[in-house]
Amino acid sequence: MAFGVGVPLVGALAIATCSHSSLRAEGAHGDLPSISKLVGGSGAAAVAPPSANLAGLELAKITVGDTLATAPLPEKKVAHLTIDPALQRAADGVMAMHHVPEASVVLMDVATGRILVYASHVEKGPARDLCVEATAPAASVFKIVTASSLVENAGLTADHRECYSGGEQRLNEKDLVPDAKRDRWCTTLAGAMGRSINTVFARLALHHLKPAQLEGTAKSLGFGGVLPFDVPVQVSAEHFPEDQLGFARTAAGFWNTTLSPLHAAWLSATVARGGEPVRPVLVSEVANEGGKVVWTADTSLAQKRAIKKSTAEAVTTMMESTVSDGTSFRAFHDPKGTAFLPNVVVAGKTGTLTDPTNQRFYTWFTGFAPSHPIVVAEGDTPANTPPRQVAIGVLVVNNPTWTIKANLLAREVLRAYFAQQKVPNVTPPQLRAVQPKAAGDDDESPNPTIGQPSTTPGTKHRRQRGS
Repeated sequence: MAFGVGVPLVGALAIATCSHSSLRAEGAHGDLPSISKLVGGSGAAAVAPPSANLAGLELAKITVGDTLATAPLPEKKVAHLTIDPALQRAADGVMAMHHVPEASVVLMDVATGRILVYASHVEKGPARDLCVEATAPAASVFKIVTASSLVENAGLTADHRECYSGGEQRLNEKDLVPDAKRDRWCTTLAGAMGRSINTVFARLALHHLKPAQLEGTAKSLGFGGVLPFDVPVQVSAEHFPEDQLGFARTAAGFWNTTLSPLHAAWLSATVARGGEPVRPVLVSEVANEGGKVVWTADTSLAQKRAIKKSTAEAVTTMMESTVSDGTSFRAFHDPKGTAFLPNVVVAGKTGTLTDPTNQRFYTWFTGFAPSHPIVVAEGDTPANTPPRQVAIGVLVVNNPTWTIKANLLAREVLRAYFAQQKVPNVTPPQLRAVQPKAAGDDDESPNPTIGQPSTTPGTKHRRQRGS
């Protein structure tokens, strides 16, 4: 199967031939459709056209110097990139240390769209630009879209309360029907986002949204459309089944949507900006063979509003729950509950996909920080200037044994950024040897013989649902 951008990031998923039972999304153990159906069973996937000034830009050949990152262009021209060399090296270092088969990180300045980190890691095989590949299922990251649609089209709030049962590993028709005897747990929409509770999102979407409404929100948030950028970007696919169960599963983030790391960062930046997107920019200027600047990029290019400001504010509250008390609490806190990013509020969303047939474990994290102004504790010296808000998109592909997931990689990159910005009590990531962990074990495993990620010591058992 041919794609317009390199080799698919999820090539290990056997996209063209994968069976309905080979993929497990969001902890799901039920049947899943072939991803090839999501991006078109044959032919090239759609991509966004690059700028004429940047045609031929090779982002798989980025060179990171002491003060400048560059990439080659035809006719011996050189693209000067917006990348922060120190942050790029930190991201590259963490990925290399953990020997992940494939991983990608995009860190973006929310106000200007300037890309600060644009890192791809391929452990074996030729280097390629993973940041623009959109063959990985969006998984529970799609809950950001569903939540936006529930707020915008159904008037729900982050405090909307819903009781539920089932749906942790799969969604069946009975899970969609409210039952007072079975629905023993209750949570808010914010809590459902934070702990990625599939049943809540599936029921609310089924009862409050029409497929056309959810599809409209998805398109507004970049799915199925062109994402302007400096190189071609594979379009994030979206498909909404007509049957109720298929629609509910899609709304919960089980399947039928794909995403690129660049789009993930753009999505979080859009929420951070109150629903008004900004064009991502990686090339700041182009110089000819003699070093003369022949082209300069514009930044802070706002795009058409995607969602209302009030919707973005509600979704921000929901995403903050992911780190404060949800699926990424342990990634962003030490065993005593102390935050790795003290006084920095992080809004985020996780997602997972397990492919047992091809022995691959996929995880997502996207979000932004600070989602609220940093409040410095009494006695601490504040940073010289308030840190600029950044959005992040991370995808990690692991083997059956692993040492890091996307939320941990995202945390380390954010640590590097906020430590660089001299936020009090934030330390940069430390690179050291790690031991692998089995893919079947989640972050709550109490087994002391299983290795932990480099800067994440074991914590007490915490029950969390979804991903």
